[in-house]
Amino acid sequence: MSTWSQAGPRSVSEHAAAVAALLPPTGTEPVALAAASGRVLAEDLTAGVALPPFDNSAMDGYAVRAADLAGASAESPVELPVAADIPAGRTDVPALAPGTGARIMTGAPVPEGADAIVPVEQTDAGPGGGLDRVRIHEAPQPGAFVRRAGEDAASGAVVLRAGTVLAAPQIGLAAAVGRAELPVRRRPHVLVLSTGSELVAPGGTLAPGQIYESNGTMLAVAVREAGATAEQLSFVPDDVERFRAVLAEKVGDGVDLVLTSGGVSAGAYEVVKVAMTGHGVEFGKVAMQPGGPQGCGRLELGGTEVATVTLPGNPVSSQVSFEVFVRPALRAAAGHPAPARPVVTARLSGTLSSPAGRRQFRRGLLDAAAGTVSEVGSTGSHLIAALARADCLIDLPADTTSVADGEQVAVWLLDAP
Repeated sequence: MSTWSQAGPRSVSEHAAAVAALLPPTGTEPVALAAASGRVLAEDLTAGVALPPFDNSAMDGYAVRAADLAGASAESPVELPVAADIPAGRTDVPALAPGTGARIMTGAPVPEGADAIVPVEQTDAGPGGGLDRVRIHEAPQPGAFVRRAGEDAASGAVVLRAGTVLAAPQIGLAAAVGRAELPVRRRPHVLVLSTGSELVAPGGTLAPGQIYESNGTMLAVAVREAGATAEQLSFVPDDVERFRAVLAEKVGDGVDLVLTSGGVSAGAYEVVKVAMTGHGVEFGKVAMQPGGPQGCGRLELGGTEVATVTLPGNPVSSQVSFEVFVRPALRAAAGHPAPARPVVTARLSGTLSSPAGRRQFRRGLLDAAAGTVSEVGSTGSHLIAALARADCLIDLPADTTSVADGEQVAVWLLDAP
């Protein structure tokens, strides 16, 4: 009998710490910018060039010397010869002589000697321009509509810190400073196993006593949504030797975590528990509902060890256990700065009762506008349709036995990162 079983049920926090300890931080790998969305930056990113890299125009208009246009107004416009045409991308930009202007496009380099941009709307050139001379009827201030080199970021400055979760703006910034790929934390790789001779692939024909396999599919998707990669291995039969043989074939392929569902309680035919007991994985109870029977450890297979977490087989127990224990551990291993689901408080609509000594996670629907939450379904750990309708978990502490209508409760947001 394991020391965990002898010591009695673990608290949720104790088991969460045990699972997290199985997954050390992952290493670093380079990825192309197009593949970097959702990844965690592994190193500080410095700007290889200044942003902007050169003084450029913020408007379509005319590059001028502000001193040449002092006193310009609608009643007394100043006329300048147009000395050059500067589209965006021009590299051979001539210096601007005093008493002249240069037609310029947004993003184009500001010529040496110019210190202001006059928008085309403040001239008589019209939207097409093309005049040899231009009449300007507003006097610009020095620096008007000029984007200065480095005003966004200086060359060599740190523009993104390690630990940043990369999304479109951060990836755009990386491209802007010239990076074609980024160093990111490697995604943990999870082998998801479903056991049970009663399981049938969705779409197949059910014989008496059979059910469609759902846990493996659900957990594999949950693993990917957590930012890890998943390989799903379904329909491992309830045979201890075959089960161990399948695992031995797979764990050498860069697997960071073996995640199973089912076969962990105290009944007969618990293949996962029988196959792993005495081989580095402990089994016991966690003081929670749903999801009391749990297991974790480093599974020993022919001289190899692999982090292993075993979840209960009822679908609600399995998914809630994943949310509470596995998801935050995977995200922490991949370097996410906020691995846990966001938690808010809301007023309960209705009443709830809870068994003393067990932390309950009830499925709920949150009305954010009203600041209220209501239960979906009931406590049954088989009610997957109710789970699918829920957008949150109502977290009831172990010392709570009842919650009255209108009382504040903690709510885990399942539709947020």
